[in-house]
Amino acid sequence: MQKDLAMKKITVNLEQLARSSYDICIGNDIEGEIAQLIAQSLALSAPMRAPAAVISDSNVMSIHGERFLESLHRVGINATIVPFPAGESSKNILTVTKLAESLLDLGMDRSSKIIALGGGVVGDVAGFVASIYMRGIPHIQIPTSLIAQTDSSIGGKTAVDLPQGKNLLGTFLQPAAVFIDVRFLATLPEREFSNGMAEVIKYGLLNGEEFFSYIESNIGGIMHRETSALMAVVERCCRIKKGIVEIDEKEKGSRRFLNLGHTVGHAIEAAADYQISHGEAIAIGMLAALRLSSAILQLPNSVGERVERILRTAGIPTRLPSSVDTAAIFAKLKTDKKREGNKMNFILLQDIGLPLVADNVLQGLLTAIIEDLRQ
Repeated sequence: MQKDLAMKKITVNLEQLARSSYDICIGNDIEGEIAQLIAQSLALSAPMRAPAAVISDSNVMSIHGERFLESLHRVGINATIVPFPAGESSKNILTVTKLAESLLDLGMDRSSKIIALGGGVVGDVAGFVASIYMRGIPHIQIPTSLIAQTDSSIGGKTAVDLPQGKNLLGTFLQPAAVFIDVRFLATLPEREFSNGMAEVIKYGLLNGEEFFSYIESNIGGIMHRETSALMAVVERCCRIKKGIVEIDEKEKGSRRFLNLGHTVGHAIEAAADYQISHGEAIAIGMLAALRLSSAILQLPNSVGERVERILRTAGIPTRLPSSVDTAAIFAKLKTDKKREGNKMNFILLQDIGLPLVADNVLQGLLTAIIEDLRQ
């Protein structure tokens, strides 16, 4: 694994839509440079006539908002912060409507830009607003959480939730650029950082033994937020996702592999009324997927045992609370957006680095596994 701390640039090449190709810039302590990078990416050489909106949530705004806004103003970007309340409960169409009305009040038009400053919820909501405001305006992702830096800020998926389930309203809109400063991770609460590790472990399982073993061997340094370990992990995850998105932008084929743990995980989140965090739900969903893989594909049980050890070291719960009803989980599975008719697609593993899509999972087997994963 590479430990060079110099800024990295990864280009997502979407050849069929050349205008959708964009750069991911990854560095440490580059917050002061991001505004200039944004100005360069927008080809600005003079103060921006059309206003820009920095969409953020209340938590990120209180920590980074004013300082970031000042940096934009210094390079001539006419930007205003447009916040919304933090949390998954804000990821809905009402928040989108309120944000769109705020953009109108600011005088934003089709030449304006949206800058998403925050974690996964912010990125999803801001991207969704950008995709529908005046039939679409450009947006830039500046992820501040581990989940967003390693996964959700890349690839152009946007979404909000409905009462029936997670991410049921959404679009595809590739960002104009992604700027990642791992220094932002220093301000994350411990639980939020741990949440992001579920996605990192997912990438290890999908990519192969070398990256999975790196995570396993370096989990202490990662959890202590050592810069070299964070840079290595974030860059590797970004490169993995870039490669998958380039092959399958609209999730018709191999991009579905990125849903490892998410079918059951999203159902758990929704069934728990989002009182269980995304990372914690995905972790339990991954363990369920690995047990299904052992039962159906003879995946060695040792793989699940290794994952469970890493999750525990990362401080992520590996058992489903008794308060989350199994029937409620199955009710949410029925509204999962990945469902095809009466078939529910699950991502399973033949081995580390060898995922496949399975639609032959018996409800009785899945019920038994969910019950076995209870506290």
